[in-house]
Amino acid sequence: MDQRELDARVKALHKANQANEPPASLIPILESLKKASPTEEMLRTTKAGIVVGKLRGNPNKEVAKVAMEVVAQWKKGVEAEKRAKGLKSVSAAKQQPQGSVSPASKAASPAPKPLSSSGSGGGKKRYDGDPEKRTFKSDRVDIHRTGSQVRDNCIGLLYNGLAYRSREPEDAVAARAAEVEAAAYRSYKGETKEYKDKIRSLFQNLKVKSNAELGRNVMSGTITADRFVVLSSKELMSAHQRRADAELELENMKKAQVPMAEKSISDSLECGNCKKKMVSYTQAQTRSADEPMTTFCECMNCGKRWKFS
Repeated sequence: MDQRELDARVKALHKANQANEPPASLIPILESLKKASPTEEMLRTTKAGIVVGKLRGNPNKEVAKVAMEVVAQWKKGVEAEKRAKGLKSVSAAKQQPQGSVSPASKAASPAPKPLSSSGSGGGKKRYDGDPEKRTFKSDRVDIHRTGSQVRDNCIGLLYNGLAYRSREPEDAVAARAAEVEAAAYRSYKGETKEYKDKIRSLFQNLKVKSNAELGRNVMSGTITADRFVVLSSKELMSAHQRRADAELELENMKKAQVPMAEKSISDSLECGNCKKKMVSYTQAQTRSADEPMTTFCECMNCGKRWKFS
């Protein structure tokens, strides 16, 4: 099974799981993945390990069992791959005469860059500048990836949102931005108004300081690109903002339920406009105490208002 086919089956599995399809739909896909022998690079690129790994905690015992078998089989394959690479390296070192320097060694940089413990960074050096001022321009990242100026600009906008207050390596942020843009392009059927509006909405939510967790979840893969681009405005908010909105909505609802004071309706007052005796009135002392009260009238039929003392 090549990378393309593996990617397609993993996406189908993820989609079926997200849609809460029955175990009968998940198990055949998992069984087909047992026949695959993916390399470590293929697993990292397709995120197959993450998708299948989550199913080990599935409530259905059969689904969880098959998922565990798939993960165990893939782990053995990756370990065998690493051992094979290690043996090749040892063999090559033995064949190299002592004291000689290979051409590759001569061309190598004097000292390797420090590795990062971040999984999404792919072992690359983490960003060490001011994370609040990061943009694709300041990071010198080439966003021209699709051949379309509109799409490339959207990738740049998403990069700026994902990089904000993040120390993830430039290539990791760029890769995720391109993945999100591609998901939005598929979901909204091309460069449509909905596509552009959604990209702007995602960027604005990523730039909210109190919503830093959103960007971290997208970068880590906790929120997949396909899921990210279809989240509603409410789902994109931080938990704090959702609570504040819920409290405000509850307060407004309580205010709306407060009974309004009933107006008195006179059967003797007649509207000068429609001649109907459907006039409500209220009275207030607007002048000195020894003056008569002012009566404010409103016709309940035509809406005309007037006052008299």
